[in-house]
Amino acid sequence: MKIIGIDPGLRTTGFGVIDKQGNQLAYIASGTIKTPDGDLPSRLKVILSSVSEVVRTYAPDCAAIEKVFVNVNPHSTLLLGQARGAAICALVNADLAVAEYTALQVKQAVAGHGKAQKAQVQEMVARLLHLPGLPGTDAADALGVAICHAHGGDTLAALGALAPGLARKGLRLKGGRLVG
Repeated sequence: MKIIGIDPGLRTTGFGVIDKQGNQLAYIASGTIKTPDGDLPSRLKVILSSVSEVVRTYAPDCAAIEKVFVNVNPHSTLLLGQARGAAICALVNADLAVAEYTALQVKQAVAGHGKAQKAQVQEMVARLLHLPGLPGTDAADALGVAICHAHGGDTLAALGALAPGLARKGLRLKGGRLVG
């Protein structure tokens, strides 16, 4: 199964393509899509067309993308969400199923804990995919999203979908147990 991972960004969108055969992961490609300075619609068009081109080139079977986190600046969050939307549109236009993961889920899947630093994610991605060197941070994050999907993506997605409902009921996980 060939998986494309996307780390969305308005200035730089990372992509990573891996192959999963049983429990084995193999690196296929990774890189970044850089948008020129300019108006928002032009930048979104670059993301949409470039992600579409990557999909045509590598013909993945499925896709995974990082969810937007809400940061201090709401305007930045909205812009990131629009970049993410352009990437998702490219993926669904290619008839790919798209899974979504939080940065926490990706870091847990790749580095073993959700507070991993960028350098730790880069190092673990390089180790897991037997790369000769470290990928750039955006490409490493995108490869991490693909690895996250490969390592039990269905289970992580199901748990992620349950979490908001549990939180509304005042429940959470602590030490692997559901507590109220």
